[in-house]
Amino acid sequence: MSLSVSAPNGAITLPQLALDAQQVEVLQCAEQYRQKLLQLIADARTRIYLVALYLEDDEAGRSIMDALYRAKQQRPQLEVQVMVDWHRAQRGLIGEQSAQGNASMYRHYQQQFPDLITISGVPVSNRELFGVLHLKGSIIDDTVIYSGASLNDVYLGYGQRYRFDRYVLLAHSRLADTMVNYLDQQLLARGAVTSLSSTTPASTKTLKPAIRGLRAGLQREQYRYQSQSLGSQQLAVTPMLGLGPRRNLLNNTIRRLITHAQQHIILCTPYFNPPSVLKRELSKALNRGVKVSLIVGDKTASDFYRQPQQAFKAIHALPYLYEMNLRQFIQRKQRYIDRGLLTIELWSDADNSFHVKGLWVDQRYNLLTGNNFNPRAWRLDLENGLLLDDPEGLMAQQNQQELENILSHTTRITSAQDLDSLSAYPQPVQRLLRRISRLRADRLLKQLL
Repeated sequence: MSLSVSAPNGAITLPQLALDAQQVEVLQCAEQYRQKLLQLIADARTRIYLVALYLEDDEAGRSIMDALYRAKQQRPQLEVQVMVDWHRAQRGLIGEQSAQGNASMYRHYQQQFPDLITISGVPVSNRELFGVLHLKGSIIDDTVIYSGASLNDVYLGYGQRYRFDRYVLLAHSRLADTMVNYLDQQLLARGAVTSLSSTTPASTKTLKPAIRGLRAGLQREQYRYQSQSLGSQQLAVTPMLGLGPRRNLLNNTIRRLITHAQQHIILCTPYFNPPSVLKRELSKALNRGVKVSLIVGDKTASDFYRQPQQAFKAIHALPYLYEMNLRQFIQRKQRYIDRGLLTIELWSDADNSFHVKGLWVDQRYNLLTGNNFNPRAWRLDLENGLLLDDPEGLMAQQNQQELENILSHTTRITSAQDLDSLSAYPQPVQRLLRRISRLRADRLLKQLL
């Protein structure tokens, strides 16, 4: 099938870059990812562009900072750019006290090594609640490192716990150049994107007009590159962006992938809260006999989860809200589970957490993305993705290995009774969720969280 997406001037075929299977490497765990990232930083010769929601002030985060500064000192000509979300960098973890957030660490390094590296904050909106920098894909020399992982202890498997993600490396100079050009021209060159390592950082209030301009511009932009034709033993990669509910290429592509699926859809998300349009398309796919496999994080594998005996804050109810969504979905789709068309796999591994996102369709399409397939990703955050189109099945073995690795810690859910109900939740969770339901605020929350 040919994949096209709706655009203002009609249907267009997605552009693509040609890729050899040998140029793609899939890592299997957080520790491998951390070691590879540090190795690539140490070996970098021309450029390092790190992009993440946040770079944390903890042991793993400081090891990344140390590696960056060491590389820059050893090779002064090396271009080093670090981009993180502006708002997230200036607060502590949700539910925890912190005065200055991670920006205080950036300023500490700046004072030790003046004017060596700048950490830039990207404000996608005036407030974090209404949109963050959710781009994925760092570039070191000509390698694109695509992962949903931010840079801290748990994402990098530094210590006793890890947050499981996808870790894919693509050694492709044109793809790397394409992504760097976007970062240079659409982010770093914009007045709203300023230094977080400065001792006198700009205030969000003074940046508001620039932030509005940045967001408006980002909604119009896509990666720019010349499309290539494929050789007989090549696959294609299409980088794409998405911000906002309209003319969103990433959203439209996700929808079209599901719409055109003929055999099997595999969708991974840590937070089960799909927008209405995705639920409709998944239902249509099931109706036409397409197998749908959902791989979802258990509530205990959420980064928002806290043990019942721990102090409770409202944010800790989110994993239960997502589980309620899943339970309701299963109740409505039980007939498809019974027929073997719908499978639900729940990921859990001790006190580790799950952050895997992705979409595989018909053993041909593989979407690498940080998109959570939820209303927030659909409307508010700056997202991107790399669509791999593999008509010859050159990546089949690597895809299978990655999926088997993901499934190695899952349990098959066969009915809603396999999940806890509201009455089994801790009392503070029950009270909050019932209050939210009475106020009819659950729909609004699902759009924002």
